[in-house]
Amino acid sequence: MELTTTQSISGGPETTNMKALSTATVLFFMWGFLTCLNDILIPHLKMVFELSYAQAMLIQFAFFSSYFVFAIPSGKLVDFIGYKRTMIAGLLTMAVGALLFLPAASLAAFPLFLAALVVLAAGITALQVAANPYVANLGPQRTASSRLNLAQAFNSLGTTVAPYVGSALILGAATVEAPRLGSLTQAALQQFRAQQASTVRLPYLGIAGLLILLAVALAVIKLPPMGGLTQDFRPDERGSSWGALLGHPQLLLGAVGIFLYVGAEVTIGSFLVNYMHLPEISGFTEAVAARYVSIYWLGAMIGRFVGSAVLQKVKTSKLLALAATAACLLVLLSMLSTGHTAMWSILAVGLFNSIMFPSIFTLGIANLGELTSKGSSLMVCAIVGGAVIPLFSGFVADKIGVQHALMVAAACYVYIVIFGLRGDHSATEHRAA
Repeated sequence: MELTTTQSISGGPETTNMKALSTATVLFFMWGFLTCLNDILIPHLKMVFELSYAQAMLIQFAFFSSYFVFAIPSGKLVDFIGYKRTMIAGLLTMAVGALLFLPAASLAAFPLFLAALVVLAAGITALQVAANPYVANLGPQRTASSRLNLAQAFNSLGTTVAPYVGSALILGAATVEAPRLGSLTQAALQQFRAQQASTVRLPYLGIAGLLILLAVALAVIKLPPMGGLTQDFRPDERGSSWGALLGHPQLLLGAVGIFLYVGAEVTIGSFLVNYMHLPEISGFTEAVAARYVSIYWLGAMIGRFVGSAVLQKVKTSKLLALAATAACLLVLLSMLSTGHTAMWSILAVGLFNSIMFPSIFTLGIANLGELTSKGSSLMVCAIVGGAVIPLFSGFVADKIGVQHALMVAAACYVYIVIFGLRGDHSATEHRAA
């Protein structure tokens, strides 16, 4: 017997499907790892290609623009082939994107790196559109935020590991500081760029192989059917329309929240290496600073494990408002201070970022019924904030410096505070019964 998504949203399974949840957490880890590697690519390619902050932020622009371009097609793909097959397609697309780093490095061409990131992010987009609502519907709806926070904790594990890998394999190979590049001849400069760019080849080749193995493993794993999804894990959304989303203001406000949250998180992560390289902050080398980036993401991981437990008892909207307030205050403190105070306050923002994405996401898609897949696509589409806001922040940083450019992130958190204070206006209370 097939159950519709509407049944899942209104009632839902009585218990969480732990086998399916365990499988999904591996996918969350992988896209977290790959997304965070961008924080290492930015200072590396900035030095190699002598980029301004705004130009360096094109890395995030290329990556996160894919969410805007491919989110809605990915939602249609879920409707057509189901959640599981969409996740497999996403993994294989990610593998293609990772393999494209090899010719980009060989030719030492910045536009080719951007193209590879677009393809890689297209696969991650498909994975996100399928995996987020998939996890949300793996158990009782009253614990959807808790379950998604747990899965996102493994996403943060990937973001915590990635800076160490990038520091050792990518930044650790940098041998010439940017100020000396101007003394090289054109031929020597191109040779240097090719040599430095080649440091990404081995990591991304290994990543491509691992993604292919994960796709094969997911294809052969038999996941039991569950309430709300058909036998092939496809939602039954016959008769639903995109225009119907306009009747769900909580979804639209949530999409704005995702746009601003991802923009703030990515902006801070993208600036961290260069920020801690500043003499008035820490004066670290880029390789050393990259290892400290892991602390930012480690805080997010810890916060998600803790948040998963807290959200069993505390209303999601209240915890969201509290976390966003703390994040905003920490950013302002970092802007107005120097030295270790500035460094540790900005790193601590990661702890309070932790519960924001899954909380905003579950608040936004609550009670969408047959529109859940389309609502999920809209929310993932809003991740394009990670393209727009860092690029804007890059222009601001070029004008007034990295430290004061953090004001953009602080403004984003203000909206999230308001969204949280507005509360959950849907019919479902996101609180454990």
